[in-house]
Amino acid sequence: MPAVKRIPVSETVWKKLGEMKGAGQTYDDLLEDMIEQVKKGRLEEDVKAWESLPDSEYVSLTENND
Repeated sequence: MPAVKRIPVSETVWKKLGEMKGAGQTYDDLLEDMIEQVKKGRLEEDVKAWESLPDSEYVSLTENND
């Protein structure tokens, strides 16, 4: 059985989390889903930033090995 941790949140945040939680979904599941969404969003932002760089700002790995 995993360790149980308590995370203090305000009443307002608790209510908002409860509204977001689906039927039969645990708070652990909800938080895991939220974490994954944030990670995916950050990755998308990183990819967009990388794609917007001019070609001269990065060196391919094959060029770097010389």
